[in-house]
Amino acid sequence: MDLATIVGLIGALGIILAAIVLGGDPNSFIDVPSVLIVLVGSLFVVMAKFSLGQFLGAVKVAARAFAFKLPSTEDTIAELVEIAGIARKEGVLALESREFSSPFLKKGMQLLIDGQSAETVQELLNKERMLTNQENKLGAKIFRALGDVAPAMGMIGTLVGLVQMLANMSDPAAIGPAMAVALLTTLYGAMIANMFALPVADKLDLRAGDESQNQALLIDAILSIQEGRNPRIIEQMLRAYLPTAKRDLPAPDAGA
Repeated sequence: MDLATIVGLIGALGIILAAIVLGGDPNSFIDVPSVLIVLVGSLFVVMAKFSLGQFLGAVKVAARAFAFKLPSTEDTIAELVEIAGIARKEGVLALESREFSSPFLKKGMQLLIDGQSAETVQELLNKERMLTNQENKLGAKIFRALGDVAPAMGMIGTLVGLVQMLANMSDPAAIGPAMAVALLTTLYGAMIANMFALPVADKLDLRAGDESQNQALLIDAILSIQEGRNPRIIEQMLRAYLPTAKRDLPAPDAGA
């Protein structure tokens, strides 16, 4: 689980709820028609922007914002150096029964074991990397669209409430409560956008970048293993993917 996402969202919601409870009657912040206009209305508008399959697929992609973990770059490099050492000493066929840390790495190594050319390996892996990145970016785009639409739907709900209020001015005592209900849709729209949709979209963008970089590292390593490069040369090449402060630190011994 990604604690930053969970703690951030729950913490923001908790602060708002605390302010509501401490400031008066919490029931005054609940209005079912406002929820329907903002939440359900926003979902329908976002659905209209994308295909049904893309819209429903965003739910699966959104899970990456809460529960998604790649192996650390250091661990990945250590694994790849070990694989390179085995391939150089015993040949790539010796890796046929080995377990790999990711499906992407497994697919790449299977291409080597099957004897595919370097051009074929690079083409297939780059295509999968591109498609994975597009899927992640699409999920982020859908949630960013929700973040754009929700405040607008909140404003629409507020205007609807104001029209209804102004159409019934015969009871002055009812104007205040009616105005409060009208403003609730704006509040709901702002909360959905800024406390959920936009943070999830930004986190999915971050996930897309991390996964794309991890796959680029794996592609470089797989092609180098196919060329039969020295594992230590491969290690030095892959350490360029580490943050600058970690590049010169001693690497774990993965064998030569």
